[in-house]
Amino acid sequence: MDIFQTAILAFIQGLTEFLPVSSSAHLVIFPKFFDWPDQGLAFDVVLHFASLCAVIIYYRDSIIKLSQDFFSSILTRRIQGDSLLAWGVLLGTIPVGLSGLFFNDFVEMNLRNFKVIAYATIFFGIALGLSDMFHKSRGLSREVIRSSDIIIVGCFQALALIPGTSRAGITITAALLIGLSRKLSIKFAFLLSIPVITLATIMKLFELSNESQQVDWLFLALGFAITFLTSYFTIVFFIKLVERIGFLPFVIYRIFLGALLFLL
Repeated sequence: MDIFQTAILAFIQGLTEFLPVSSSAHLVIFPKFFDWPDQGLAFDVVLHFASLCAVIIYYRDSIIKLSQDFFSSILTRRIQGDSLLAWGVLLGTIPVGLSGLFFNDFVEMNLRNFKVIAYATIFFGIALGLSDMFHKSRGLSREVIRSSDIIIVGCFQALALIPGTSRAGITITAALLIGLSRKLSIKFAFLLSIPVITLATIMKLFELSNESQQVDWLFLALGFAITFLTSYFTIVFFIKLVERIGFLPFVIYRIFLGALLFLL
C-alpha cells in the first residue's frame, strides 16, 4: 500500500464503523474504484483496534460505572445501578458471536458480493428510517433497559454478519423499535461494539498468526492514528447530529449508496 491508500482506508474505517451506513459497503467501493490491492490482515487488525480504543476512551466513565455495578450485582445477586446494561452488553454479544462462529465461512463464500451488499444497504437503511418514524409517532421512549431488550437487540445484531447491514445501524433499529430513547439506543449500540470488535480483532489476530507477511510499521502507525481520531470524532458528531435531526440523512445516504453499488 502507499500512503494515499493507507490514509483513505483508515479514514473510511474510522468514519463508518460507528455510523449506520455500513463500513463493508464503503470498503468494497473504494478499493474497486481505485483498483487497489488487498490491504492485508495486519492492517485490518490495527484499524479494528484503533476503533476499539476510540469507543472505550469516549465511554470510559460509563464503562467504569458499568463495571462497578456489574461486579456489585454478582456479589449481591441482584440488580445494582446500571448492572443490567452491563449484562446486556455481555449477553447481547452471544447471538452475533455464535452466528459468526457457525456462519462466517458461509458469509465469506456466498454473501460478499456487490448485489448482496447493495440490497442490504438499501433494505436495512429503510428499516432504520421506518423504526425512527415509528419511534417518534409513539411519543414515548424509555431510558431504562429491560431483560427482553437485551435478547431482541442481541438477535438483531446477529444480522450484521450480512455484508451491507451495518452493525451500528441494525442495533439502533432494534432499540428504537422496542421503545428505547435515541440516546440510550445509540449508547447501547456503541457499548455493544466493544466486545464485538474485540472478538473480531482476536479472530483476525489468530488468522494473522497463521500467515507470514511483511509488515510496514510506519503505515500501520499512520492507519491507527487516522482511524482512532476519525472514530472518536465520528462518535461525538453522530450523537450530536442525531439529537438535532434524527436518522433521515443516513437513510437517504444509504439508498444512494446502494444504488451506486448496483451501478458498479
